[in-house]
Amino acid sequence: MPEQETIEKAREDAREGKSPSTQAGEFVREEIDHVREGKHGARSPQQVIAIGLSKARRSGVKLPPPKGPASVRTKAEHEVEAGEKPRRQKSLTRSRATSGALKRESKSSASRQALSRQASKSAAKRGKRARSAAAQKAARTRKAA
Repeated sequence: MPEQETIEKAREDAREGKSPSTQAGEFVREEIDHVREGKHGARSPQQVIAIGLSKARRSGVKLPPPKGPASVRTKAEHEVEAGEKPRRQKSLTRSRATSGALKRESKSSASRQALSRQASKSAAKRGKRARSAAAQKAARTRKAA
């Protein structure tokens, strides 16, 4: 369950008209913090991000399902539905098993180095134009923040 503060920040982003991916960023940031403080681990930076996005969908952020295998898309669609419907009681056994499995994983998957490597890989998949546009936008908006 995401922290109340994270949900509030995401709702504020929604009110300001920011994109769903920006709203979901709050949940991903929270998940990175959880791994860093040792609440649980993750196998890779991608898993940390995926857990954050999953929480975002379940909290009502209107994120489209990712491109990729049908099983992943279906799971994302179920999460969106779960965000729209009132909560059902969780399976304690499954919940405990998931937590146990994550606790055994590495904490270094949310390190600055690992996340930086993930961001570089992700950016490399986009084209040169997209990277250039992102850099220009960052330079334009850097002073505002």
